[in-house]
Amino acid sequence: GSLDINNASQLAEEIDRLVALKPAKVIVDLSPLDLIDSSGVAALVKLYKNMRAVGGALVVSGARDQPLAIFKLLRMDKVFNL
Repeated sequence: GSLDINNASQLAEEIDRLVALKPAKVIVDLSPLDLIDSSGVAALVKLYKNMRAVGGALVVSGARDQPLAIFKLLRMDKVFNL
């Protein structure tokens, strides 16, 4: 699938609901993801920042192909430990 401008706002709403629960850890599996754009990256950065703000941790795994290339280009692979 894709995480882009067409669905990133829906993810942002889910992120708000999830972070309100103050989980200790959130695991995001990106293995089914084929495409990500700046809106998708922004949603994941929002999740990362919000999790840190509530004392939680974010684990991102499974990034491959185009999404992994984008994370490396933006140096987000270091932030997400990909």
